[in-house]
Amino acid sequence: AAETEGAEEEVLTEAEILEREERLERARGLKLAGNKLFAEHNFAGAASRYTEALEECPEKHKEGAVFYNNRATCFFKMGDYDRVVQDCSAALRLDKDYTKCLLRRAQAYEMQKKVADAYDDFQRVLKLESSNSIALAASRRLEGPAKEEREKQKEEMMGKLKDLGNSVLGRFGMSLDNFKTVQDPNTGSYSISYN
Repeated sequence: AAETEGAEEEVLTEAEILEREERLERARGLKLAGNKLFAEHNFAGAASRYTEALEECPEKHKEGAVFYNNRATCFFKMGDYDRVVQDCSAALRLDKDYTKCLLRRAQAYEMQKKVADAYDDFQRVLKLESSNSIALAASRRLEGPAKEEREKQKEEMMGKLKDLGNSVLGRFGMSLDNFKTVQDPNTGSYSISYN
């Protein structure tokens, strides 16, 4: 008993192992059927087969990432970028280094005009595959726009925080306009002084 203490792996009976293998084989068969439909440009039909494959696939099995990615590819072809992001994110929870899936999600983010998120995914791909030509080209193209998007988001957040601060300080007859913030160019941190 001392050897198994703290072990997180689930202990399965022989029958449970056999059932998992059978389910995985059925899931693989459904994937092949989905691939055939995809090749025929029947993306909705293919997505349905991949959904069935996911339902058959044993929970948390790494191969489920492939089924999610395949379904995401169908959604991409159909222009449903929200579902692409959802499925790619689910796949990445099963296989965090699945570069094909990171690329697909990055492309969906870019289609949704979420440039900073797209850039981040392309950068992750480059950490895994430094010579990936798609990620290299996209990273170069999106670096400036991603930085601009982050600055805009930061300004919006600061504006909201200022509004919140003013609503609180207003009760004391003060405003954030009474305070001055200065950013340190070396560290990027801010110092605040009262005027």
